[in-house]
Amino acid sequence: MLSSKNIKSDVISGLVVFLVALPLCLGIALGSKVDPISGIISGIIGGILVGFLSNSQVSVSGPAAGLIAIVVTSIEALGSFQIFLLSVVLAGVIQLVLGYLKSGSLANFIPNSVIEGMLAGIGITIFLKQLPHAVGYDKDFEGDETFLQTDGETTFSEVIKAFDYISLGAILICLISLLILILWDKYKLQNKIKFLPAALVAVIVSIVVHLILKNSALAIHEEHLVKLPTDFEAIKNGLSTPDFSAFLNLKMWSVAFTIAVVASIETLLCIEAADKLDPEKRYTNPNLELKAQGLGNLLSGLIGGLPMTSVVVRTSANINAGAKSKTSTIIHGLLLLVCVLAIPKLLNLIPFATLAAVLLLIGYKLASPKLFIKFYNYGWNQFLPFIITVIGVVSIDLLKGVLLGLLSSILFILRENLRKAYIYNTEKIEEGDCIELVLAQEVSFLNKASIKESLLNIPMGTTLIINAKETEYIDLDVLEIIQDFVQVQAVDRNIKVQLKGIDAHFKLINTTKKFNNFKIKH
Repeated sequence: MLSSKNIKSDVISGLVVFLVALPLCLGIALGSKVDPISGIISGIIGGILVGFLSNSQVSVSGPAAGLIAIVVTSIEALGSFQIFLLSVVLAGVIQLVLGYLKSGSLANFIPNSVIEGMLAGIGITIFLKQLPHAVGYDKDFEGDETFLQTDGETTFSEVIKAFDYISLGAILICLISLLILILWDKYKLQNKIKFLPAALVAVIVSIVVHLILKNSALAIHEEHLVKLPTDFEAIKNGLSTPDFSAFLNLKMWSVAFTIAVVASIETLLCIEAADKLDPEKRYTNPNLELKAQGLGNLLSGLIGGLPMTSVVVRTSANINAGAKSKTSTIIHGLLLLVCVLAIPKLLNLIPFATLAAVLLLIGYKLASPKLFIKFYNYGWNQFLPFIITVIGVVSIDLLKGVLLGLLSSILFILRENLRKAYIYNTEKIEEGDCIELVLAQEVSFLNKASIKESLLNIPMGTTLIINAKETEYIDLDVLEIIQDFVQVQAVDRNIKVQLKGIDAHFKLINTTKKFNNFKIKH
């Protein structure tokens, strides 16, 4: 349901998200080598339709930088943008099916360290990507999040190169915008001056400064400004419809499945991140989100828009601006629709440098040094998956970075599982040493090697207690090792063995019903 309770904060945050989303929609369309209107269409539908259908109160959807490479290669492979649009429509249908199959629950298996690492990685990426725009070097399109850019540069080389093309006017506008944003936040002016967010003030001031400097040595040139089509005919020409005659094209179906899978994964990751960032810690139903995204992509493909996902940058801007409900997301979509049609010439006066200032602060907040310190204090098991995810997101891309983080988390889980298979206690008794192996709650085949080695190292003539009283599961491989040790090795080496929680048939005493299939032949 839409909320009118917090309408003031939602209008303000919707306006801020609109200012952030506008250049991103245009930049992603530019990077995808399609008409700018395709990016705007995706942003409008992501804001209005997906915003209305989703039960996430703070996430924002629109064209995603993570899909740019797929869009470019797919259009080239399919031979036309219209056939590609059909694949977007079908991707939406596939997402709907995934939602009804409850595939969204997979998001619950992503560790917190990986989600937080993804957010920090995106924050660093945003910060680094905005530095060139902040100094007036706009060769790389707004919204690019990849490390290896299409122009042959990398994120780092682009930053270094930007300082050879400094625009003093752009730097001045960026610094003024940063000053406004920081002071507005520091003195809580948003609480004193209603309906006037800091980002809007920064944009208005930057337009005024741009117009003042227009005929001076500090003038901002057109390539450093937002570029929207300024007449209705140009907008109308940007609209397109799918080519349904390609329905049986196998390549098109392959593209549809690729878009559906990648867009769904990115959405689920971003929804998890949105719930993590939400100050009220509300829970988003991931299956409902997949259905909302599916309908959004279906409609976007039908009228010429790019595929969409839930996106972290716009979601972060929304939360930082004080969004309380999804009303802010819908307002941002409505503003995209109305302003692009009504005041494109005014929007084309906005310098990229002032939008860079807004995104620089968002990036800094996402990758706050406090976050790194927090995970370092949690210990290596949490810190390493976190930092591996960060490095992967920054140096490769979002999905591969998250995959690396997940793999590292799994390795640490396996490592802990191996270490905690049992507790090894030794004490002196009259006849010699008494050694107790207290088995963990679950002992899997992964623990086989360490348990085998420990049993081989039991000294001759000792007493061994194998304690499985608290154990609920022992893998068949481990049970066989224990049986072989008791029946053969212990006899040969004069080791007395006492079994606790394991019966004479080498089965767990209190859980025999669970393990009837684990019968050992004698």
